[in-house]
Amino acid sequence: MENNDGVLWRPPRSCSEYWSEFKHCKSLRNRFQHYYAHGTSPSCQQWKEDYDMCTTWEKCKDQGAKEALRSSERSRLAEQKKFTPVWELRRVPPKDWHMPLNHERPQDS
Repeated sequence: MENNDGVLWRPPRSCSEYWSEFKHCKSLRNRFQHYYAHGTSPSCQQWKEDYDMCTTWEKCKDQGAKEALRSSERSRLAEQKKFTPVWELRRVPPKDWHMPLNHERPQDS
């Protein structure tokens, strides 16, 4: 199926990637880590739905599946952009970056 630009549309990821993300989300290690960090179990349902939509799109070229998958990817990208970085990134290196480290000098804290 073509989009408005006349370009053939395909899912942003392969269906196997959605399945791998779902399996990772359900893994014991990920569940433990998520519970430790956030206090709740992770919700893996969206990865399963995305996998189902991807396979439906690849098999049947269902437009509803295509739009659901695109919407899910858009919301995932928007979710990633809403977090601010913990550290401010440097624009230039420190002035003394080329000097050897002085291990006797106490570190700034």
